[in-house]
Amino acid sequence: MWDNFIQIAGVKNLEEAKMLISKGVRFIGFPLRLTVNAEDTTEAEAREIIAKIKHNSSPVLITYLSRANEIIEFCNYLDVKLIQLHGNIEVEELVKLKQRANNIKVIKSLVVKKNNLSELEKIVLDTQDYVDAYITDTYDPITGAEGATGKTHDWEISKHLISLIKKPVILAGGLNADNVFSAIVEVKPAGVDSHTGVENSDGDKDPEKVEAFVNNALRAFNQIRQRR
Repeated sequence: MWDNFIQIAGVKNLEEAKMLISKGVRFIGFPLRLTVNAEDTTEAEAREIIAKIKHNSSPVLITYLSRANEIIEFCNYLDVKLIQLHGNIEVEELVKLKQRANNIKVIKSLVVKKNNLSELEKIVLDTQDYVDAYITDTYDPITGAEGATGKTHDWEISKHLISLIKKPVILAGGLNADNVFSAIVEVKPAGVDSHTGVENSDGDKDPEKVEAFVNNALRAFNQIRQRR
């Protein structure tokens, strides 16, 4: 499931979700129970959208929850089997999560900050037996946001982490249709994620930007595959 992984996060309604699917987006992220950014939908609205798209897409819960029981309960409520954990979660809670709900695939965030490479390496060493994939994202020191910042980070850090990690790594942080091709070719991640990079000035997902993002990402993935 991780090859050519393309995720678009932050849908506002069913129509937007259907548009993403029509443009070839399989993984659709729903940021909920956040610490900084505002949610795009209510939890009830997200549940209704997921119920209507889950048969032809893979909904992803993006959250800062850090307790296994809460995570499982919320996944069950939304009916999702894929979760992206952006908060500081203890290894013991990841162990509990895998023991109690092994059907839930876990993506653990690695948020790139200034001079925190050693910290990220330790997170990987401590957690890689209990997660299914990682996602590298960007920290915004101004807002305190860890993701959905619209800002890139040093791709050399993500590239270095990919060389160390045995699990798939998804690249996020400031990606858009203009830079996703070069990002994939340079970093060689298993997948990519975009949130604000495919939005218009009103904060809605732009069909043309989404289509260009998907096409450029697939073109880059194909180029890498041909070179192997």
